[in-house]
Amino acid sequence: MSGPTPLERLDNLSAELDIDLWLKRDDLTGLSFGGNKTRQLEFYLGDACQQGADTILITGAVQSNFVRSAASAAAKLGMQSVLQLEERVPEMGAEYYSSGNVLLAQILGAEHMSYPEGEDEAGADAALHARADELKTEGHKPYVIHLGLGHPPLGALGYVVAGQELYQQMPDFDAVVVPSGSGATHGGLLTGLALEDCAASVFGICVRRDREKQQTRMKIVLQKLADLLNIDAGLLQEKIEVFDDALPPGYGKVNEVTRSALKKMARTEGVFLDPVYSAKTFAGLLSLVEGGKIKPGDRVVLLHTGGLPALFGYQNELMNSPT
Repeated sequence: MSGPTPLERLDNLSAELDIDLWLKRDDLTGLSFGGNKTRQLEFYLGDACQQGADTILITGAVQSNFVRSAASAAAKLGMQSVLQLEERVPEMGAEYYSSGNVLLAQILGAEHMSYPEGEDEAGADAALHARADELKTEGHKPYVIHLGLGHPPLGALGYVVAGQELYQQMPDFDAVVVPSGSGATHGGLLTGLALEDCAASVFGICVRRDREKQQTRMKIVLQKLADLLNIDAGLLQEKIEVFDDALPPGYGKVNEVTRSALKKMARTEGVFLDPVYSAKTFAGLLSLVEGGKIKPGDRVVLLHTGGLPALFGYQNELMNSPT
């Protein structure tokens, strides 16, 4: 479903920020508007196919890129999909519930469920399993892609491969800046680079939890990923660096620094970011430059995780703001 993605130098921003800035274009992975979830789904769907599944069940926010990508992957493989949409982002307008990823998933013919909580991973997974049990009684073979930490992070293996891919494209960089949410992308990339003996820093920008909570989560993700790969997690856990300057007021909420970062990338390089992940990640990069964590002349890679359909679900937050 995916192949190597381009690594593109951002000449204008490099000059403005006094760094050597590159964009890893995982918005171009393919599969229904691309994005980082394509890499993760290759491993989940591979496992599902091996088990003979005919239906995929997954949970995520209303404008989740993961659930939209899962529905697309399922369609490509001749499977059905059940998407559970969680209420993670309060006080959003009607377009949030009808456009962007929601519209695409409906076009793909996915079954929709709703879950009233946005911070109850165990409960959301349990609701999927309840629906999976119903499907079994109807003669289906369901496969659940879990959200909670109690399961092996198969999707993170996609970013182990991506880390190795990035190192082969450009082995001499100082840092890579990535979103840090579930931990699969962040943890996988960190692990992939470590397996290549790459000394570059991996800066995770918090998009869902504060720094302390995300640090704890990343330790668990890296341990489970190390168990899958039969390697030592200790050295990986020592490399965790997470920052939450761009997070407030919380997941899926567009603050001024995120809005400004999104517009700066578009108006300087002609590249669109999404308001939930990649724009916050770029805002985090700008904060790291301003704070001296990224130094003048550093060669830095920004991971573009895609998610562009969500832009249309956030049109009021983006249009009704100062230019």
